[in-house]
Amino acid sequence: QVQLVESGGGLVQAGGSLRLSCVASGRTFSQYRMGWFRQAPGREREVVAAISRSGATTYYTDSVKGRFTISRDNAKNTVYLQMNSLKSEDTAVYYCAADPQYSDSVGIREYSYRYWGQGTQVTVSS
Repeated sequence: QVQLVESGGGLVQAGGSLRLSCVASGRTFSQYRMGWFRQAPGREREVVAAISRSGATTYYTDSVKGRFTISRDNAKNTVYLQMNSLKSEDTAVYYCAADPQYSDSVGIREYSYRYWGQGTQVTVSS
């Protein structure tokens, strides 16, 4: 069982930056691929970014490419999402997700992930 706790959300003006963090419990964090998803009001949850176990492979949805960066520190059991040049359409609840994997691959579907955090609200004012 893995518990995920997100932090770093908040209210920011358009064009600003936030860094989300997700800390995982347990001693096997390096065996998990990680992802960040978001859900805006009235919309389905969607993938934002994903990272493989080693961090060698990353994925970004088109709308955040060049603005967001996913990274991980396996020594700290933490995955990050650096969000720059924020737009009002980035407003959503952001969720961290984890899934144990033997391969060094990324997952971009909800069903690819077994464990989920409670979410952190990001609000971008225009």
